[in-house]
Amino acid sequence: MSIFKSRVNTNSDTYNKNHADSLAAIETLRSLEQRAVTTSNKRRPVFEKRGQIPPHERLSRLLDPGLPFLQLHSLANYLVEDDNPETSIPGANLICGIGFIKGVRCMIWVDDSGIRAGSMTKTTMPTIISLQEIARRQKLPLVHLVESAGADLTTFLVESWAGSGGMFKNLARLSAAGIPTMVVLHGPSTAGGAYMPGMSDYVIGVKENGLAALAGAALVKAATGEVADERQLGGTEMHSTTSGLVEYLAEDDTHGLEIARDIVGRLNWNTRAKPPKRRPFDPPLYDPDELIGVVPKDYKASFDTREVIARLVDGSDFEEFKPRYGAATVCVQTSVMGYPCAMIGNNGPIDPQGATKAAQFFQLCDSANLPIIFLHNTTGYMVGTEYEQAGMIKHGAKMIQAVSNIRVPKISLYISASYGAGNYGMCGYAYEPDFLFSWPNSTSQVMGGEQASKTMGQIITAAAERRGEPVDQELIMREEKRIYDYFTKQESAFYTSGRVLDHGVIDPRDSRNVIGFALETCLEGRNRDLQPNAFGVSRM
Repeated sequence: MSIFKSRVNTNSDTYNKNHADSLAAIETLRSLEQRAVTTSNKRRPVFEKRGQIPPHERLSRLLDPGLPFLQLHSLANYLVEDDNPETSIPGANLICGIGFIKGVRCMIWVDDSGIRAGSMTKTTMPTIISLQEIARRQKLPLVHLVESAGADLTTFLVESWAGSGGMFKNLARLSAAGIPTMVVLHGPSTAGGAYMPGMSDYVIGVKENGLAALAGAALVKAATGEVADERQLGGTEMHSTTSGLVEYLAEDDTHGLEIARDIVGRLNWNTRAKPPKRRPFDPPLYDPDELIGVVPKDYKASFDTREVIARLVDGSDFEEFKPRYGAATVCVQTSVMGYPCAMIGNNGPIDPQGATKAAQFFQLCDSANLPIIFLHNTTGYMVGTEYEQAGMIKHGAKMIQAVSNIRVPKISLYISASYGAGNYGMCGYAYEPDFLFSWPNSTSQVMGGEQASKTMGQIITAAAERRGEPVDQELIMREEKRIYDYFTKQESAFYTSGRVLDHGVIDPRDSRNVIGFALETCLEGRNRDLQPNAFGVSRM
């Protein structure tokens, strides 16, 4: 055993400042998430008048009580369509995550029709594609509670229509892979949205409110002149008796959710996967709540990533790999919640030795089938003559090559800075980690705002000198400030999560539980046998 001895002083001014800064960021996160819930629930009287259950309550009634639910993409669309932090509503008009239905781990996606009638935002489609990709990778049944006004015609872009086809393609591929897809039609689903039930394996339609049609009554009249009755056109009653689109007709929302739970329970899903092997484990010796005092808000302030690891892993017990070689890159073998895994973290930029160590470590983990957790705290690969001559490019490339091709589960956490190509080597967004979460105070960008602004100043100076002109210091100051503000605005975890560049922002104190849940999800998926078919289940 190699139990880590912490050097953190929880009574120090540094710890207390980190703690206060982190708490403020966590409060912002919770406030933003609550903003979406509050906005949605304002329409509760409208739902009740129609005899419906509001979207957040639909989710809670679908899930097994008392079992964990991992919410995903709770900040999607934040600062995208509305760039005012005081009014922007996160969530992309969706409520989604991984939870349990009749003991079955499922991907669940609820249209939040309490916000703009569930119409699509600029980031709704990327969020949906992300959910579907997770469901495919982790072999999770997909349950979709449908009620959406579809595209907002006042802001609709042709590229949105072109890209939306991917959502239906993914449903077809999930079905063909043997991963069940299911829809509960609580309300309208028209135009392209009609293919949500059309492409799903199981469709439950709610009487009186559920509706699916390629064109609603208004569009039918505009296109053909026909005056159509909405219920005859696409009501669930018609689809259950005439078109055959609906397999199960529910009396109301509650009944529809009961049917959905019953169907999932009858899939016999859990008999087709061996439970992941979990060793007996002890909790960390150090309280995971201390994480918010360990990591500073300022990424330029140093901390030891081992202090983070010690508050995440079982018994604070880990074996460090090549600790004296490339020492700023920390690689360990350990376990979380009884599941053997590896972790890599950074104590600053990655040097040539750190990159080669990481590349070797990734290959060893792949050979041993050890999942890897990436704790991002790096401003990138080292630069300068010394490092270029030492082969920084080729050694960094080895690390990127290795992380691109390892086959084990990969879980990334942005815990501080994640900049430049260091983000790539540490399994950032483009490297398709199975799960990627950000801490509220973390930042990610091509480089920091300060470095970007100084670079711009040097570019302006060099250009003036080449032309033989005097250097305009006022121009430099103005441009440096513009670049600094521009880069700094984009590096915030709230900003990047709003653009669906992670799977969500989490409270650092929840990290151990989130990692454990994600590991179990990945391992369960790897152990599952599917019954694929050629073209997916076609509606008859």
